[in-house]
Amino acid sequence: MAQINQLKTIPPDSVKKKDIIKKTSKMAKKIGELCRVLQADGQQSILVVLQGMDASGKDGVTREVFKYCSPSAVCAVGYKKPTPEEFAHDFLWRVHKHAPAKGSIKVFIRSHYEDVLIQRVHHWIDEERVDARFEAINAFENLLIKDNNTTVLKFFLHISPERQLEKLQERKEEPDKFFKHNPGDWEERKYWNEYMKCYQDVLDRSAIPWHIIPADARWYRNYMVAKEVLKTLEGFNLKYPPLKQD
Repeated sequence: MAQINQLKTIPPDSVKKKDIIKKTSKMAKKIGELCRVLQADGQQSILVVLQGMDASGKDGVTREVFKYCSPSAVCAVGYKKPTPEEFAHDFLWRVHKHAPAKGSIKVFIRSHYEDVLIQRVHHWIDEERVDARFEAINAFENLLIKDNNTTVLKFFLHISPERQLEKLQERKEEPDKFFKHNPGDWEERKYWNEYMKCYQDVLDRSAIPWHIIPADARWYRNYMVAKEVLKTLEGFNLKYPPLKQD
């Protein structure tokens, strides 16, 4: 896997913002149409995993890519600090129950990878447990694929520290973003280099490859995620089921 610190966080010079926004809108509408067929067919599912530093756009990309989908077919789950009940179970307990059912798309805004990221950065678990959790994660994702016909799409939203600083500052200055402000995000930012090392390990040790998405420009970030989601849905060759006879 390529090294994170060698990858760009901005769009290529060759792309034009106006054109990309139009393409993304068309793709989002097509995703909405195919999502309806996916639900009707009821044979396959998609798990979308979104990981990235604070303010990398996990919520934003979810809104834009799936805005034409029925909420009965697409559902997002956000993972924050585990509750006492969740802490009392194995780390995948709270995750597995949210895996997508056939005919649906589930979006994980943060995910089971938090347990080999934040806990590792802060040394709340040792490296032996890290190794065990990587094995468990790969086995879990393989189970979803083999046992429930789930396609797992994993996206690392790659934002630069400079752009993240701008986004975090906006949350302190713009009234419609006040609700997003969290002092803890500023504290976690201090561990940027440690997080990048752990993210690199996640990319290197995942059995299912990650899509690394330049995230400094939201319009390009949304386009890149939408393109992969649409490609996956089109690859299913979905069709509405025939009328059931009495």
